[in-house]
Amino acid sequence: MASQRLRVAAGTARGVPLSQPRGTRLRPTSGLVREAIFNIIGASAAQARVLDLFAGTGALGIEALSAGAASAVFVEAEAACCTAILDSLSRTGFAARGTVVRGRLPAALRSLSGPFELILLDPPYDATGVAELLGELRPFAAANATIVYEHGSRYNPPERPNGLRLTERRVYGDSAVAFYSPEEGQ
Repeated sequence: MASQRLRVAAGTARGVPLSQPRGTRLRPTSGLVREAIFNIIGASAAQARVLDLFAGTGALGIEALSAGAASAVFVEAEAACCTAILDSLSRTGFAARGTVVRGRLPAALRSLSGPFELILLDPPYDATGVAELLGELRPFAAANATIVYEHGSRYNPPERPNGLRLTERRVYGDSAVAFYSPEEGQ
């Protein structure tokens, strides 16, 4: 495992270093943006069942566990990243509450079962097909779910992808975060 600069930003595991795999091109969510996300989400992370897609280092899902989430499922395609997430779950004491699924999206969704109260997406900023993937998440979202999509600030996320609605968008330099909730009656 490489650098120890990435740390849990808040909650019960605040300050614990997270593993970062060598030889992968990752853009982990900064501590500032992670803190902002969980300040906006507030207490809804507590006892939530979390789905972390494009998990990378697992920083977002681990931040949710540190904020009191009941469990988290991390979906990541790269084996080195999956190993790093497992190491970080062990370091933070969250190994029993975290499950790592190795697979590419959207195909990996077929192995999951919802509902999830918190769904986190942090795909590469140049990834294609994310709007379509957002549209496939509604069946995995609980009625009161929050879906958080981190993206490049120059990109305008879709407003109503298949049963979801954009409720808020915040910009933090080159990063932006879009918040969605399920539409009523969907």
